[in-house]
Amino acid sequence: MTRIFAIAVAAVMASCATPAAPPNELSGRWGGEHVGLSFDGASGRLDYDCAAGTIEGPLVPRADGSFAATGTHTPGHGGPDRVGEVDPSFPARYSGHVRGNVMRITVRVANGVLIGPYTLRRGAEPMLLRCL
Repeated sequence: MTRIFAIAVAAVMASCATPAAPPNELSGRWGGEHVGLSFDGASGRLDYDCAAGTIEGPLVPRADGSFAATGTHTPGHGGPDRVGEVDPSFPARYSGHVRGNVMRITVRVANGVLIGPYTLRRGAEPMLLRCL
């Protein structure tokens, strides 16, 4: 009888266990040397010294903090934008890791260019050196 009671108690306790919370999508502003990243919930926007990028959809890290996402990368250039100028935009893959308030991110552009890695902190202002 004691054994049946112990099994019943274990079964009840197991059914009451709280499942692991799913990872939260990243939000807010992140900044670091030569890069800034901001999320609006539906997507992300990156600003580099002389380029820009987008992350499509929300960015949700895996349980270990790693992430991967697709988006675009748009190289910039020095000087003003000309009227009617359309900068080229390339598909890009963003990958990295988040631990607490620190993110490390690398960008692989479809044209073969590898950018980064960058280290960003949640809530920090980006330190950008704009193209001249």
